[in-house]
Amino acid sequence: MSGRLQDKIALVTGAGQGIGEAIATKFAAEGARVIVADVSGRQDDVAATIGGIPYHLDVGDDAAIDALEEHLRAEYGGIDVLANNVGVNGAAALCHEYPMEDFDRVLRINVRQSFRVMQLGLRLMLERGGGSIVNTASIGGLLATPTAVAYITSKGAIVMMTKTAALEYAQKNIRVNAIGPGITRTPWLDKLDAALIDTLAAQVPQGRLGEPAEMANVAAFLASDEASHVSGQLWVIDGARSAG
Repeated sequence: MSGRLQDKIALVTGAGQGIGEAIATKFAAEGARVIVADVSGRQDDVAATIGGIPYHLDVGDDAAIDALEEHLRAEYGGIDVLANNVGVNGAAALCHEYPMEDFDRVLRINVRQSFRVMQLGLRLMLERGGGSIVNTASIGGLLATPTAVAYITSKGAIVMMTKTAALEYAQKNIRVNAIGPGITRTPWLDKLDAALIDTLAAQVPQGRLGEPAEMANVAAFLASDEASHVSGQLWVIDGARSAG
């Protein structure tokens, strides 16, 4: 039986681990030909596991993004799906003490470079006649978190970037949506002690953290034709944490 993304060319950035890896795995299971892009080296292992194509990409490097765009155009004639999974965490500090060098770093990667990747997708999809972009935002695009101003600001920007692009390209057969993961069991949590993880889980009405595969399931729906009338939306996946 054909998958929902059968024969689609899909680019997944940040695909070496966590949510990005889960999205790449899900897209491949749905029949897509997946370009597994990451800077870590893990993209080779992920691609081998899912039958994808590894691509070394440093999203912080504009020239590398430009080179990827040309590669995708020349090798595949563009892409049908982009999972724009770009993001870093920042320092933990109150606003009046927040280090500006860290604020600048987080905003540059999470907003500017995410925007550059989205531009790549838009240009290739305009040439191809359409497509679907799924940006990775966060529950932080809706709910503030003390001591995380850079990250929260960046994810709020992703939400509005998504909505703006959705309006601009609605008549060009390009849909642009975002997923908003809540606290998710990714390698980032390995840095935290068990008591803190339990505290975070207790904040979720379902009583547990999200799993990367649950984020990937929603991303696959948004990328597919099943979501053909869905654009400009943030799909929050947080076990009802933001419902109250």
